[in-house]
Amino acid sequence: MTSIIKIQEPPRPAAVTPGFALWQLGFRPFYLLASSFAALSIALWALQFAGQLGSQAYLQGPLWHAHEMLFGFTLAVMVGFLFTAGRNWSNRPTPTGAALAALAGLWLAGRVLVLTPWGWAAALVNIAFPLLATIALALPFIAARNRRNYFFIALLALLTVAQAGVHLSQLGLLQLPGWVGIQLGLDVVLFIMAVMAGRVIPMFTNNGVPGANATRRPWLEQAALGSTLALLAGDGFGLAGLPLALLAGVCSAAHLLRWLLWQPLKTLRTPLVWVLHLAYLWIPLHLLLRGLAALGLLAPTLATHALTLGAIGGLVIGMMSRTALGHTGRLLRASRGDVASYGLVAAAAVVRVGWPLLASAQTVHAVLLSAALWSAGFGLYALRYWPILTRTRVDGRPG
Repeated sequence: MTSIIKIQEPPRPAAVTPGFALWQLGFRPFYLLASSFAALSIALWALQFAGQLGSQAYLQGPLWHAHEMLFGFTLAVMVGFLFTAGRNWSNRPTPTGAALAALAGLWLAGRVLVLTPWGWAAALVNIAFPLLATIALALPFIAARNRRNYFFIALLALLTVAQAGVHLSQLGLLQLPGWVGIQLGLDVVLFIMAVMAGRVIPMFTNNGVPGANATRRPWLEQAALGSTLALLAGDGFGLAGLPLALLAGVCSAAHLLRWLLWQPLKTLRTPLVWVLHLAYLWIPLHLLLRGLAALGLLAPTLATHALTLGAIGGLVIGMMSRTALGHTGRLLRASRGDVASYGLVAAAAVVRVGWPLLASAQTVHAVLLSAALWSAGFGLYALRYWPILTRTRVDGRPG
C-alpha cells in the first residue's frame, strides 16, 4: 500500500547545528498554531460565555465556538498536513518561507477579527484562507498530474464554500442559518478523516505491530466512504428524522466493521498506533448518536462533540505527534508526554459526551472538566513540540 506520508525511522543523526526552521514546511507553523489555539480557545470561550470580551464581537456564543474549532483549529491542522503530504505526493514544492508565513498570518488574523465588530473584514479574511490554501495545494497537484489526490482540492474548496456560507448568512446576505455551513463543514472533515484513516491506520498498524494483519475490504471501503458522502449530501438537502437516522445507522455500522478489520486490540502496547484506533472508534459512535438525535432521543450536541473532541481531537493529536517526529528526523516513538497528551484529549471526549449522556443535569460540570482536560492535552503538546517544530531536523535534511 502506498504511504500518504513517507515516514521512516531515520538513521542515527549526525551532529547538526540547530537553527530556526518554522517556515520550512507546512506542518511546522500550523501544528504549533493549532495546538496553542486549541489550548487557549477554551479560555476565550469561557470569556465569551461570561461576557468579558464585550458584546461587539462579530461572532459570539456557540456559533463562535463552533466556527473556531472547525475553521480555526481543525482547518489549520488539515492545511499543515496537506501541505506536508502534498509535497511527497506530487514531488513539487508547497508553500514555504514568506508564502507560508503569510498564510499563517492570514489564519491568525482570522482568529482575531472574529472577536472584533468588523464583520466584513473577518468574513473576507476567513474565506480567503481556505481559498488560498486550496490554490496552493492545487498548483503542485495539477503540475504533477497527481489525479489520485485531486479530491483533496475539491474537499478544501467545499470547506471554503461552507465557511462562506457561515459568514454570508451572518452578514445577512443569505437566508440560511449559520449552522448549515458548520454542519456541512463537519461532514467534509468527517469524509476527509475517513479517507485518510483508511489509508494510514492499517499501514501504521502493520508497520508498528508485527503480525497485526490489519486488512481492508474493497466493498466495505466503498460502503463506509459512500455512506459518508451520502450523509453529507443528505445534510445539504436538509434530510431529517427517520431517513437521516437510518442513513447514519448504516454509515455507523460500516465504519465499525472497517475499524474491527484493522485489529485495534493488537495495538494496545504501541501508543502511536492505539491513539489513532481510539480516535477512529468515535466515528461510528458519532454516527450512532447522530441517528438517535435525529429521532429526538438525545441532544444533537452529544453527537457533535463525539465527532469534534473524540474523532477530530484524537486523530489530530495522534497524527500531529507522529508526523512531527517523522518529518524532523526523530524516532517514531511516543514519549511519556505524548501518551499523557493522548490520555487527556481522550478523557476530554469521554467526559463531554459520556457524563451528560448519563446525567444531563450535570452538563455544566462536564463541560468545565472536559475543557480543562482538552486545554491541558493540547497545551502539553504545544510546549513539548515547540522546540521540535521551530528547529531544524536532527538529521540535517531539509524540511
